[in-house]
Amino acid sequence: MFRLWGKEYKDNRLVRDTVICDDTDDTRTHKVFHALDAVCYEFDLSKPIWLESAIEEFRRHSKVRFYQDSFVDSIDFDYLEIHVIEE
Repeated sequence: MFRLWGKEYKDNRLVRDTVICDDTDDTRTHKVFHALDAVCYEFDLSKPIWLESAIEEFRRHSKVRFYQDSFVDSIDFDYLEIHVIEE
């Protein structure tokens, strides 16, 4: 089972979080994108842009933080973090 934890932080405090589970036979990349879409839908956010630094961080740690520069719209929190917690 694939599980991705989405967390929203403001002032170094966790504001809200969710866990997205995926049992499909998709590739890991597709599962990550689908889970990120689900997190953004649940938090009512626009989808962040995967900058090169974010891609490298996610490849190394299975965790990435999306700051204001990754979003087209203005955000009212410091960053969105996604973390793969189970594969």
